[in-house]
Amino acid sequence: MSLQEIIKRIEAAEAKAGRSVGSTKLIAVSKVQPNKLVQTILEQGHRTFGENRVQEAAVKWPAFREQFDGIDLHIIGPLQTNKARAAMELAQAIQTLDRIKLARTFARLAQEMGACPDIYIQVNTGAEPQKAGVLPDDADAFIKEAVALDLPVAGLMCIPPADEEPSLHFALLGEIAARNGLNGLSMGMSGDFETAVAHGATLVRVGSAIFGSRVPN
Repeated sequence: MSLQEIIKRIEAAEAKAGRSVGSTKLIAVSKVQPNKLVQTILEQGHRTFGENRVQEAAVKWPAFREQFDGIDLHIIGPLQTNKARAAMELAQAIQTLDRIKLARTFARLAQEMGACPDIYIQVNTGAEPQKAGVLPDDADAFIKEAVALDLPVAGLMCIPPADEEPSLHFALLGEIAARNGLNGLSMGMSGDFETAVAHGATLVRVGSAIFGSRVPN
């Protein structure tokens, strides 16, 4: 599926939901994708991308920034504390804050660096033991802690369980965000981004529908 087809589907979903067209930003998930494919999407004018691994992003994106202006890079994978500085130097947004130790590391580094990317708190809406994220019952307290550290918390992020109806998880994330005064909702991937748009997603993370199946190096 082409980039333009994805954009048209997002716009159609926005219109169907009574939302303003353009209120949902598309993150092209470029992890484990060849530079040639990523460059093709950049040449089409798209600028918002998502990477899972800081090391891969550090190799890939500095060179692209020399060629293309306005790149908006999101770190969307689990982040180790010792990779926090590199992530903050590379990205405009980090979507995977999931523990207080990492929050405190961001806060300390933000003071040192004088800047901080937008932060999204990952909520483990399905309470899956193998998945990162703050549990829904703990989310309100965690959000308050992160905000108290003066972190620029822009919103919440989730990855619903693969075998459950995603709309239930999108609705839950929206409820948590609303009662905490957060507007950003990063939710929805290649198979369910239109459902996410219907539930108020401000960011959707689409990889395989744009690039095709990922082929790890």
